Amino acid sequence: MFCTLMMAMSDPIAVVAILIALIAGGGIGGVVAAKKASKKGFDEGVAHRKMEAEAAIGSAEKEAERIRTAAEKEAGDRKKAALVEAKDEIFKLRFEAERELKDRRAEMSRQERRVQQKEENLDKKADQYERREEALQEKMHAADARLAEAEAAKKAGAEELEKLKKSQLDMLERISEFSREQAREYLLTQVDADLTHEKALKITAFEQQVKTGCDEIARRHVALAIAKCAAEQVSEVAVSVVPLPNDEMKGRIIGREGRNIRTLETLTGVDLIIDDTPEAITLSCFDPVRREVARLALEKLIVDGRIHPASIEEKVDKARREVEKRIKQEGERAILETNVHGLNPELVRLLGRLTFRTSYRQNVLNHSIEVAMLSGILASELGVDANMARRAGLLHDIGKALTAEIEGSHVAIGVDVCRKYKESNEIIHAIEAHHNDVEPKTVIACIVQAADAISAARPGARSENIDSYIKRLQKLEEICTSYEGVEKCFAMQAGREVRVMVKPEIINDEKMILVARQIAKQIEDEMEYPGQIKVNLIRESRAVEVAK
Repeated sequence: MFCTLMMAMSDPIAVVAILIALIAGGGIGGVVAAKKASKKGFDEGVAHRKMEAEAAIGSAEKEAERIRTAAEKEAGDRKKAALVEAKDEIFKLRFEAERELKDRRAEMSRQERRVQQKEENLDKKADQYERREEALQEKMHAADARLAEAEAAKKAGAEELEKLKKSQLDMLERISEFSREQAREYLLTQVDADLTHEKALKITAFEQQVKTGCDEIARRHVALAIAKCAAEQVSEVAVSVVPLPNDEMKGRIIGREGRNIRTLETLTGVDLIIDDTPEAITLSCFDPVRREVARLALEKLIVDGRIHPASIEEKVDKARREVEKRIKQEGERAILETNVHGLNPELVRLLGRLTFRTSYRQNVLNHSIEVAMLSGILASELGVDANMARRAGLLHDIGKALTAEIEGSHVAIGVDVCRKYKESNEIIHAIEAHHNDVEPKTVIACIVQAADAISAARPGARSENIDSYIKRLQKLEEICTSYEGVEKCFAMQAGREVRVMVKPEIINDEKMILVARQIAKQIEDEMEYPGQIKVNLIRESRAVEVAK
């Protein structure tokens, strides 16, 4: 029975029939009946499936035949389209080839016409050149003939001129009562006088030309030196102000019956100004080193808080040592920046003292360093010893370090100090001549003088109060307006230029040069100023008419 079931499993209908027979409870007989039924159903299913397969095969063959027919038809259509396209392409290519050939033939025709035309032009020009050459030959023959005639006429005229000259000389001798030798001597004397005047004019013009060229070269060198040495300019104050944490500190600094302030003033030599200024004390002293010592000591006392004579003396000593150390460091810095070596240690210390010295609120040490650098640059451009120029520029204001201790000008003090420490005569002369105390005799002295003026005249390098500034401008305008023919004058560019408007009917163009020189000379004689003042005269003629 199991085998029967397994055989019937291959047919679903048989399986279903067997299961129904089992469920119905027919037993073995039912199974046998079911088996027969399932076999009959199996045979029917096979026959049905065979019919379906044959029908499918027939439909597939019909579909394949239809597809093949459609493909053949499509292939035929594509072949016809391809043939049409190929024919169109061949036609287009043939048309383009014919058109290109036609264009090339037209271009060749144009080129041939151009070449033919150029040949015709060349033939015409050749003919013209031949005609011109023939005409030129004819003119040359005519010119040779005229030249021969002119030579003959010249020879005849020379003979006639010689006769006329001889007769004129005889007549002159009779009229002037001079012999030929006397007349020659007189003419030579007149010619010599005329030549002397001409030589003077040419020498003056040459001197003016040389001066103009030298001025241009000098401006170029000065501008180059200024561009290469761009120094920072900061105006410094001549007094020191020490800030306080509160106003009660003023009483502690004064001390009982003023003993603290007296001790501090005695030890430092500085005046302490304690006024109504809130939380500040002003230190005043002509010696900047003493003022710096007092400032440092006072700041240390304020920080420490213990203010009495013993601590004041201790802090002053400590501040003095710090200042001396800073002086040495600043002097060494100046030597390194300027590349000037071999200075006496005492000169190095004096250079360091200049860091606390100001001139018109310009720091003298920074000014000296700048002058040294400018001098070196100018000396290099002029082919002079740059090391010597830098050394002279660095030491030119060394006397200002001792002006508070020694009487005399800083120039004289600087000369004595440098002579004491065995500086060369050229350096000493440059120091002595940088303010025209003596006439500059060396190129180094002139370079240091120019570099000093450049550094002092930089915008912002030196400051002055508003009153002296206004007085200087007023003085400039007064000098200019004192001349006859001056209509207006204006001081410009912080007093470095003055523009003078003159009346054209009184001062002509030639007189303008003389008036400008006179104004500049009077400014040099009567005023003191850093740098230069440019006097610019302007003469303008106007014609005014009113149309009615």
